[in-house]
Amino acid sequence: VQIKQRIQAARDRQKSYVDLKQIMDCEVKRLRTSRVPIVKVRWNSRRGPEYTWEREDQFKKKHPHLFTKTAPSSSAAL
Repeated sequence: VQIKQRIQAARDRQKSYVDLKQIMDCEVKRLRTSRVPIVKVRWNSRRGPEYTWEREDQFKKKHPHLFTKTAPSSSAAL
């Protein structure tokens, strides 16, 4: 459990050094018993633009301003 927390903290620190630009896409990842809404995020780093898939609920907590009018919720597409 501690290892997972340390890895997550390192990822959060790493992403704080880059400039968040915008949400590019959203979809729902289907697992065996559940569905997880995810968003594709464009980050501007020193090496150029990078794209990562992030969980929508966790990303919305950190960056709620990106979900106000520009990015529709992927859970509404179901």
